[in-house]
Amino acid sequence: MQTAGGPGTIEVAVCPPRKERSTETGVDGMKGLRFYIETFGCQMNEQDSLRAGYQLARAGCLQVDSPAEADILVVNTCSIRRKAEEKAYSLLGRFRNLKGRRPDIVVAVGGCVAQQEGESLLERLPQVDVVFGPHHVSEIDRFVERRRAGGERFAVVSQKTDSVDDLECPGISDPKGLKAFVTIMEGCDNFCSYCVVPFVRGRERSRPYHSLLEEARRLTEQGVREVTLLGQNVNAYCAPDRQGFRFPDLLAALSALPGLRRLRFTTSHPKDLSRALIECFGSLGPLCEHIHLPLQSGSDRVLAAMNRGYTRTAYLEKISALRERVPDVAVTSDMIVGFPGEEIEDFEGTLEAMRIVRFDSLYSFKFSPRPSTRAASLEETVSEVEKLRRLHELQDLQKRISLEKNRALEGKFLEVFVEGGSRDGEQWMGRTRTNKIVNFTGPAGLEGRFLQVAIREGCQNSLRGAIAERSVNPEESPTRLSE
Repeated sequence: MQTAGGPGTIEVAVCPPRKERSTETGVDGMKGLRFYIETFGCQMNEQDSLRAGYQLARAGCLQVDSPAEADILVVNTCSIRRKAEEKAYSLLGRFRNLKGRRPDIVVAVGGCVAQQEGESLLERLPQVDVVFGPHHVSEIDRFVERRRAGGERFAVVSQKTDSVDDLECPGISDPKGLKAFVTIMEGCDNFCSYCVVPFVRGRERSRPYHSLLEEARRLTEQGVREVTLLGQNVNAYCAPDRQGFRFPDLLAALSALPGLRRLRFTTSHPKDLSRALIECFGSLGPLCEHIHLPLQSGSDRVLAAMNRGYTRTAYLEKISALRERVPDVAVTSDMIVGFPGEEIEDFEGTLEAMRIVRFDSLYSFKFSPRPSTRAASLEETVSEVEKLRRLHELQDLQKRISLEKNRALEGKFLEVFVEGGSRDGEQWMGRTRTNKIVNFTGPAGLEGRFLQVAIREGCQNSLRGAIAERSVNPEESPTRLSE
């Protein structure tokens, strides 16, 4: 999965529970407690935090915006990159002071670092009360109550290999009710030599087709217009309840849902990008023209050492097939520099691949060894100074490419889904179908609308535009709006 640059506070929107389920959780003494969640890592961690928040809210707890206000502190961690892990430890260090002033606070650590370290976190961090792995997110309320009832500090990090019950979700959207993530599978069977995912998330498990369809239908009935399908290797999805039902079939089924305007997915593995999946682009109306397809390196020698299962040529051929199908498809990617054994020629091969593909944007990282992975036992051959130099050179190239691609959109009219106010609070912010951010001015009440926006300026990381048309409701035909 791609990783975010830092922590994020998760706000949960609690949707009505399924009719066949009671709203009672069986947890006593939780009503009125305040909780705070901070999240590091990828979209799956963000979704796990939403699920944890949902469980706590159903138990009667209230979400707050500051750790100082909370009775329950939840840190959802990521161990894909060393930097994200270090940030989580730094935050937990600050929570130690809060715990010292208020010993009754419950500090819970979840996510991949929790799975990776298990009980050792309790030994290293005396302020931590509960450690729980990704397969136990739905039990967070019971874990907190157990500790508050006087139970000992504990860790629960067992992995479920024969069940997908922990992936079930009652239908949780973002706080505005416009967008939602839906986890369709978890884990990975690829065992890339640098990646800790199979060890902390387990092997691949796909959710039943009928469960996914029900969840997505419930979300659209509640007003969600954009759904993003999540999985560590999302295009390896295989329904356990419907023989031969693969990821392209799921995309087709979800695209037929009334009210669904946009459908996205992340993250894909290049070796599982099939011809059938490529054919979905341009033929399924809601499926957006954007794919995140991690390359990781432009060197065949390094790709083999990474155990990626494809060559640079194979990757480029799939990009060509995608662009033959949909010329304007946006392609984003991940790249690692300084992998053990990477020579300057290998790095130059990565830069060459970037010039050929011309990614719309890129997540790029210095190699950092992760526990339990095969690459952790390899001798590091690239110094930290050289890793940083290569990273900066790669990022500078990508900045130039991104700016050129964004400027090429100037003068075009693009459909924008308005998500809310821009960061400066003075404009509206939305996204195109190719996942580009657009900032523009406009009248009140545009949130949740689909607008035609004329692109006036392409910037480094976003676009600036002016409204050309708007819809009173997402389903209605657009009407002219004066600029």
